[in-house]
Amino acid sequence: MAQKPSAASAAPPATGTAAERASRIKLMIFDVDGVFTDGSLFFNADGDAMKSFNSLDGYGVKMLERIGVQTAIITGRQSGIVAARVRELSITHLYQGVDDKTVALAELLQKTGIAASECGYMGDDWPDLAVMRLCGFAAAPANAHPEVIQRVHWVAEARGGHGAVREVCDAIARAQHRYDELLADAMGA
Repeated sequence: MAQKPSAASAAPPATGTAAERASRIKLMIFDVDGVFTDGSLFFNADGDAMKSFNSLDGYGVKMLERIGVQTAIITGRQSGIVAARVRELSITHLYQGVDDKTVALAELLQKTGIAASECGYMGDDWPDLAVMRLCGFAAAPANAHPEVIQRVHWVAEARGGHGAVREVCDAIARAQHRYDELLADAMGA
């Protein structure tokens, strides 16, 4: 089911069914640990966790917003660091500390009026599988669990926390025929 990444491309384009699915996305939802981050958690002596985020991923999220694709986070962990990153990127919808991600998805769909078939989801592990099955477009970083990779429509070449989010954002922009416009704007053309 998953599209195999192309070794010749920095960001594998969504082709065939994956591109068709990506072209309909109005809301892209992301997990955090293992997607926006490499999954590592660093704890200090007080028990506070630290996470590392990739700036390319952040710019990709901003690109989606520029082309009218809303963004959301649904994550199982609760973190002030994630809330700060969400504010910085102007991600509209944040659900933290979620045990059942399908419940958060249902609330998000009701709030936005967007159909599940018009949603994408990028996740990396078993807790993401149920919500991925409900969304019209499912994506995973290269280092996602093998059971996830077998069940998604598109797989990034990059690992979580190392540009996978940017790759899927680029693929969506290409599928929606907006990538060249974004690139021209960035170049000042």
